[in-house]
Amino acid sequence: MQKDMTKGSPFSLILLFALPLLLGNLLQQTYNVVDAAIVGRILGADALAGVGASTSVQFLIMGFCIGTCAGFGIPIAQRYGAQDHKRMKDYLFHGYILAALIAAILTVTCASLTTQILHLLKTPEEIFDNAHTYLLILFLGIPCTILYNLLSGYLRAIGDSKTPFVFLAISTVLNIGLDYVCIAVFKWGVAGAAIATVFSQFLSGILCLIVILKKSKLLHIERENCRFRRDYAVTMLMMGAPMGLQFSITAIGSMFMQTANNGLGSIYVSGFTAGTRIKQFMMCPFDAIGTAVSVYCGQNYGAGLYERIKKGIRTGFIINITYGFVSGLALIFFGRTMAMLFMEASETAILDAAALYLACLGTCFWILGCLAIFRLSVQGLGFSGRSIFSGVSEMIARIVVSLVFVPMAGYLGICFADQAAWVAAYAYLWPTLVFCLKKIAQNP
Repeated sequence: MQKDMTKGSPFSLILLFALPLLLGNLLQQTYNVVDAAIVGRILGADALAGVGASTSVQFLIMGFCIGTCAGFGIPIAQRYGAQDHKRMKDYLFHGYILAALIAAILTVTCASLTTQILHLLKTPEEIFDNAHTYLLILFLGIPCTILYNLLSGYLRAIGDSKTPFVFLAISTVLNIGLDYVCIAVFKWGVAGAAIATVFSQFLSGILCLIVILKKSKLLHIERENCRFRRDYAVTMLMMGAPMGLQFSITAIGSMFMQTANNGLGSIYVSGFTAGTRIKQFMMCPFDAIGTAVSVYCGQNYGAGLYERIKKGIRTGFIINITYGFVSGLALIFFGRTMAMLFMEASETAILDAAALYLACLGTCFWILGCLAIFRLSVQGLGFSGRSIFSGVSEMIARIVVSLVFVPMAGYLGICFADQAAWVAAYAYLWPTLVFCLKKIAQNP
């Protein structure tokens, strides 16, 4: 199932590698949509607001986990491209050790601070209990999130994007069924939705582990690899931590945005939650193509094929910007119809809020597609530390909008906070990618 991306057409390699990622992302977001629809339609608007009131914090913590695990895959992809399997397995071992430590620290810290986090977000009292229950269970499931993302990142680093997709598909279908059973049959409320999410991630991770142990000998660690070395650990952290921090720094800006929106009342919280679910669904192709380009860059960098790197980045850029324009039009003209998946047509105020948010997003959605290519290309080339500043740019833009423009314009300020963040990150990432390409060409 592994794939060498140092030979062949960049377009076909990237597209074929991205297809399972895209299907997996769509399945995951389909679950998120179904999850929100079940919560909103069975438990009501307040329960939906409770699930969405901590979205930014979820992104802060889970994004750090996902980004760090993705970063751990970069040295694996580079060593695989260079056919240096000994060092690749050394990095595998250090990734396992570091991931276990991160999982333990984050789970204990976040679970113990759940109440304080929700108070900082100014969560409305009428939805506080639901928000607390949902967030606490997700925090307790952090090890499951890290397990799946670490193992799937290892598999993708050697060109296998199909195996993670297959197992994600199985767990997603099961997750949707469990979601309905836990909420509608067992009457567990929002806790049922959180339990179903955590269990599906755990199942995906276990299935990936079984495949690695039984079928992927290239990812087997030998006794000689199980020796802790500080330089290897530092290299892994230098790749993983900036990617994780980039997600987290971006999420800090989203937390300011979430706090400002929570202060506007539960109607806007519900509308924003529905709009965010749809946005995440529409972002799936951006993430899939960006991840494919990142792995492509990593393998070709390891092989020293610098001209192929530029061709791959150009290919990913064209694909994403084309999709960005088309999907942006869909958000503008059909956003309200999409939002009706989450609530009854009688909830006109919430639907209006969701439709306005999506229409504003659609005007600049293509910029997000460019960002995915630029950011993940920089990371795939090993410059994770530089890409972190794009997250800083996004954070500053969201904070400024939340503190300055939301008090002046209300919910309309929320609707344009993401676009301001994207433009700020775009202005940084474009010249940064050009610099990184020149640097690797001059210093192979």
